[in-house]
Amino acid sequence: MSSYAGPNAQPGRDQPVSNQPKTTSITAVENAAELSLGPDFGEKDIQILSNAQVAVILQMSAQSALMRDEELHDVYRKTQKYAERFNTMKNPEKEHQELVDELDNLQGALTTFRKETEDGKVMELHGFEVAALMNLVATDTMVEEAVALIPSLSRFPESAVDEILDLIRSTMIRIVSYGS
Repeated sequence: MSSYAGPNAQPGRDQPVSNQPKTTSITAVENAAELSLGPDFGEKDIQILSNAQVAVILQMSAQSALMRDEELHDVYRKTQKYAERFNTMKNPEKEHQELVDELDNLQGALTTFRKETEDGKVMELHGFEVAALMNLVATDTMVEEAVALIPSLSRFPESAVDEILDLIRSTMIRIVSYGS
């Protein structure tokens, strides 16, 4: 016997009533300012990529596809165009591997960045903050601007945020400089 009574069925009249309590799931509110990013971002084995990293990966993949005479899907091309548009760290004179190495080194430096607070607590950047910093930084980004755009950075002292920005500035200068 089937328990389906149709789309207009009324519970209790047309369908059996369950004595089981209703379960409700509590969904955590995602808030980047508090680094509450949902379950997917809590995983330690994921790597969050910056626009520059995505742009390099997509460009290398597209070149490989073209060499195999494969046509790129329209969504792929749009994604590649988006990543390129917002990629602040690019230099057409540099080889892909050079850019990948610079970006990986920067991501590694930011990922391992540590600051000890006055009470002895060690603070580090979240993967989301690392990617967000790599996406927003221009050579003239100030601490106040970085904290306004990535509010979770406010937990760091201003001097630590400036140190982080210096790491990014020096990498960006190496990337965009011709012949370096």
